[in-house]
Amino acid sequence: VPTTRAPVLFVPELARGLVGHFVGAIRGGAQYRKSSFLLDAAGTRVFPSWFAISERPHLPRALGSAPFDGEGCATRDRELVAGGVVDGYVLNTYAARKLGLRTTGNAGGVHNLIVHPGPEGYAELLKRMGRGLVVTELMGQGVNGVTGDYSRGAAGFWVEDGVAQFPVNELTIAGNLKDMYARLVAVGSDVDARGSIRTGSILVDEMTIAGE
Repeated sequence: VPTTRAPVLFVPELARGLVGHFVGAIRGGAQYRKSSFLLDAAGTRVFPSWFAISERPHLPRALGSAPFDGEGCATRDRELVAGGVVDGYVLNTYAARKLGLRTTGNAGGVHNLIVHPGPEGYAELLKRMGRGLVVTELMGQGVNGVTGDYSRGAAGFWVEDGVAQFPVNELTIAGNLKDMYARLVAVGSDVDARGSIRTGSILVDEMTIAGE
């Protein structure tokens, strides 16, 4: 595959990581230390207007469910992102005091984050993408939480005319997370419910793909 700019589709297992980078950027520690690419993001639009993330700590038998967090504070349902706008931060008691806020019951992590899926499944997202890269494996740790710069080794499948044509590896995909979030095209209905972040495939409008 030659070096180009094209859409990139992250399968659910890897799309979870994109959401995880967002959660890391809005954690209280990153905010009060001023070490986040989403500094002071509460109340601002980061994602497209259709995008939403909910936290549901009390889902029966879900892996991320908990009645209270690691500090004994009660957990509660909340909308972390609504209409593309960040509703608040992810806080324990210490970070909350540093920011002059109240804990959100997230000492120890988030509890069942649900990225609201769209109606399109994996095959439909391929057709919508047309030509681009499906990422099934990521390598390296090239993510800067302060600037949002994103550069990872990748492997997966090259897509032409909405159909996976051949496997590819030893590629590098690059962009900036803030720009990537703003340019999300769709979240698939192929939701992976394993873990504390539930999401389907995520299609990004365009990234730099470094190949031959």
